[in-house]
This record gives sequence, structure tokens and C-alpha cells, in this order.
Amino acid sequence: MKKKKITIGTRASKLALWQANWVKSELEKKYKDIEVSLEKIKTTGDKILDVPLAKVGGKGLFVKEIEEALLDGRVDLAVHSMKDVPTAFPDGLHLRAITKREDPRDAVFSRGGVKLLDLPKGAKIGTSSLRRQSQLLHLRPDFEMLHLRGNLETRLKKLDEGRYDAIILASAGVNRLGMADKITELLPVDVSLPAIGQGALGIETKIDDEYTNNLVAFFDHADTSCAVRAERALLKRLEGGCQVPIAAYGTLSGDTLKLSGLVASTDGRTFIRDVISGPRSEAIELGVALAEKLLKKGAWDILKDLYEGKPHG
Repeated sequence: MKKKKITIGTRASKLALWQANWVKSELEKKYKDIEVSLEKIKTTGDKILDVPLAKVGGKGLFVKEIEEALLDGRVDLAVHSMKDVPTAFPDGLHLRAITKREDPRDAVFSRGGVKLLDLPKGAKIGTSSLRRQSQLLHLRPDFEMLHLRGNLETRLKKLDEGRYDAIILASAGVNRLGMADKITELLPVDVSLPAIGQGALGIETKIDDEYTNNLVAFFDHADTSCAVRAERALLKRLEGGCQVPIAAYGTLSGDTLKLSGLVASTDGRTFIRDVISGPRSEAIELGVALAEKLLKKGAWDILKDLYEGKPHG
């Protein structure tokens, strides 16, 4: 049989390439009759490095151009960090698989290995995430939060140069790149609730591409997929993207899904958090129900100020 050629669309960062290459190697391991290649695609989010993403507005900053390549047939599937994937898809595309989650926690990197709570008053903290900013300021209102963009190595270099006292990154990416030994501490989820989908990868395909859909079906991890789809249902109900201070994290115990959710003001002063549990078969409904609980507690008052004047689509 002639080898079937499959092309994966991916961003070109070291982490994105690690993720895409992992998918490539798993496909090649499982199917001996396919040839897999990578197509590196520069996204809007990769081009805008001097502005906080929250100020750019809109959703899909790290996926739009890759989705265009999927739609026009340049690539057969796309590999994304789940936390970058918007809750709505262009016509003809869908999320076919969500991989087993890596550690979802946020990681602290500090100069001298100083723990977060031991950092001096007014310590400079680097992060690109309003979600992290909100939760850290809730914990330590004295922190000075500073904008931090760039790939993993760039961010760590800026820390070493003394521009920050500490920076916060997702531990999943650090682990994948074999740099876990640089982590000062991992923040418990009750201190820093993760971003929606943090730690998981998403595989996006064309809905009508039966061959590719069947090919990648084995990547879908049942427990992770259930939890992440609940988190995304909450995000969708709140009309949020990955650049607003919304967090959610689902865990499974047997057939029971427990979902924690959070909406906070960017200064950390207003902090709305709640939890819901129910059968895993109702994951989407639980996500929506938890979003409604947060809205009843005043979440929309926080979010509407952030959404004003910004595109939601």
C-alpha cells in the first residue's frame, strides 16, 4: 500500500513543535503506512509580541491562521494547546480529540529559589495572564505585576537578567521541554486555579474528513476530555476567551465530575469562586450551571468592563 501523507499544522515555537512532534511520533508508532510532516504557521499572537494579549482583544489569536490552513487543505490536522482554543469553531472544523492532561498547575520561577509568599514586599512578578495576575494580587496585593511575553527561554532569560523577582508559567509546557528542574514551586489549584484546558492538547480537524478523524480518535483521553469540555462550557457561557480573568478546573472521581470556577477583577479585589459536582455524563450542563452561579454572584459586572469596546469573536 502506498504511504498516506498527513500534514500537521502547528505554531513554530519550541513548545508548539514539541507538541506537534509528539503527535507525529504517536501517529507513526500506531500506523506504519503513513508519512507525517509538520507545517509551521505564524499566527497573529506570534506576530504581536510588544502588547499584552488582553489589549489586542478578540479570540483565537494563536489558532486562526492554522484553522485557515485546515480549511484550504494545506494541513490535515492542527495541534493546539487547549487553553488557546476558542469555544467556537469556523464552519467545517471541530475538536476531534483532547489528549491526556499534563500537570495543570501554574509554576513559580524566582531568582534565588524564593517561594512566592516569601518574596519581598512590592516584588516584581512577570506574567502574560490576567487570570494569574488576579489570583496573585488577591493573595499578595503588594505585588507589582509586569507584562511578560515571549517563548519559554525568553521569559526565563528576562528573569535571570533581573527584570523580575519571579515569573509564573504553566508547568505543563516546562515539563514537556524537560525544564522542570528550574521550577521554584508549583502553586496548588486553590491558590491559582488553572486556565481552561491548561495542560491538555487539542487536535482539530475537518468535520467531514473521515480518514483523519478516525486516525486521531485514539488521542482522545476520556477523563481529560470530559473535564475540559465542562471547563469550556463554562467559558462559553461567560463569553470569555483565554485573555480574561476566568479560570476553571474539572476533576473526575469515578463517574462524578467536580468543577471549580473563578472570575476575578484584574486587581484581585473582587473574587468570585464556586464549585459544582454531578455526573460526568452531564459535563456540559455542569459547566453552564457553574457559569450561571458565578453570574448570579456578580461575575458579569467584572467581565462587562473588560469586554467593552473589544471584539468577542
